[in-house]
Amino acid sequence: MSASRLQYQAIYDISILLGVESVVFPTIPAFSMRQGEVTVGDDVFRSSDLAMSAHRGTHLDAPAHLASHKRSIDQYPLESFILPALVANITDEEAIRVSELRNLDITPGDALLFRTKNSLTGLSVCSAPSESYVYMTAEAAALCAQRSVALVGFDYFVGEKAHDGSNAIHRTLFEKDILILEGANLKDVPPGRYTMFCLPLKMKGCEASPVRAILLK
Repeated sequence: MSASRLQYQAIYDISILLGVESVVFPTIPAFSMRQGEVTVGDDVFRSSDLAMSAHRGTHLDAPAHLASHKRSIDQYPLESFILPALVANITDEEAIRVSELRNLDITPGDALLFRTKNSLTGLSVCSAPSESYVYMTAEAAALCAQRSVALVGFDYFVGEKAHDGSNAIHRTLFEKDILILEGANLKDVPPGRYTMFCLPLKMKGCEASPVRAILLK
């Protein structure tokens, strides 16, 4: 089917630019690209070597991210990455809390994406790490699990509170086999319902993968 025949009103790219907008953490290898040239016959071809962590940029975490879980990103069917999505506007400038989630029209199997001040202030696309990002509370993660969402998406590199060693968000969601999307930028996306595409790379046994995440209206 040609692109002109696809039926949608708007398309939003919620991915961040690798190596430019991705947060730089000293414990995680940075994205790098080394471009060379190869001569074949009468032509010169460019060839790029890439090096990065699977958790760089906009990426999906599978339960195998925790050593106590086994399901890796390649063990999910394709339909796990093409989902009905609800973008929820979060007004709390500190955390994603149950009080703002209770009245959301969440359907089991939804991808639930949180649009916070991280996106609105540009923190989502700032390479310098910050501890003032909007995080998710453990109670909010438990509600997502209770509502049987398929995926939870954050507009920062991580959804956990800074220096919180409990890892409650990852543990709670992974126990219910819920995928986690991190590093999204929802600045230009109005709250509401969409169809989300976030296809990971096809890698055997990997606990995470970079994605090009888009929303169709």
